Amino acid sequence: MKEILEILENDARISTGEIAALTKIPEHKVREMIAEAEKKGIIRKYKTVIDWDKVEAEHVYAIIEVKVTSEREVGYDSIAERIARFPEVVSVRLVSGDHDLSLLVRGKTMKEVAFFIAEKVAPLDRVQGTVTHFILKTYKQDGDILLEKEESKRLAITP
Repeated sequence: MKEILEILENDARISTGEIAALTKIPEHKVREMIAEAEKKGIIRKYKTVIDWDKVEAEHVYAIIEVKVTSEREVGYDSIAERIARFPEVVSVRLVSGDHDLSLLVRGKTMKEVAFFIAEKVAPLDRVQGTVTHFILKTYKQDGDILLEKEESKRLAITP
């Protein structure tokens, strides 16, 4: 199962026949294993990695570090779940270090992201403070390097 999941994580569009050839597992068994993983919630969804810098639609992303107080018996789960419900929040992670939660937030402009944090996240009861880091450029996303090699514009000099 783990090998099939790793193959799908790298290429969600790969066919079950190709997976069967790579793993030497019969195709009908591969289909059954994928269906079971989907049913159990192991496979949550299939995703496309998009280089938004190549599309005219501009988005602003920011990493927000959030310091929160934990709640008795549930720890950070309830505040993390509450923050995760905002549509502007792309991901929420519990992290070690000076802050407790790391958020990835998406907006149309830096001002929109700043107002979202100031008006919706910072005022929450258990939030003690936030630090915002705007993402200026993404070099790698979900395992894919987004940089393209530029062709050399210099002429080759031969003796």
